[in-house]
Amino acid sequence: MATHTVTTTWKGKMQFESTNPSGETLLINTAPEHGGGEEGLRPKALMLSALAGCSGLDVASLMEKMKLEVDDFKIETVASLTEEHPKVYDAVTVEYHFYGSNLNEAKLQRAVDLSVEKYCGVMEMFRQFAKMEIKVLFHHQ
Repeated sequence: MATHTVTTTWKGKMQFESTNPSGETLLINTAPEHGGGEEGLRPKALMLSALAGCSGLDVASLMEKMKLEVDDFKIETVASLTEEHPKVYDAVTVEYHFYGSNLNEAKLQRAVDLSVEKYCGVMEMFRQFAKMEIKVLFHHQ
């Protein structure tokens, strides 16, 4: 079984630096109203980035394998937090936006479906605690 190790080191005040198995690092911080600063990513929002990144990598790989023409591709991830502490995401909408003049909507939909239903491990983790809604939008240029 594979394991991942991440080391997160306090850098003072409310800032941490976290490593990644690739060797890259990122800064984590809280909002200024909670004593944090401007530098660094918020922990819960990082989870949404991980979700979009995981699925996006799947879709990008499938777009290449399917030889699909896409000028641009972005993922908007919107999550609602519960009111009670600990505040958690209870509903997440993932919107896949494809831009181009020659979009093959059926194959792009298939790529998203494969990521959502089969390949994206982060998506499966999110399903354990949140209601997931998936939207695919095509922007013909």
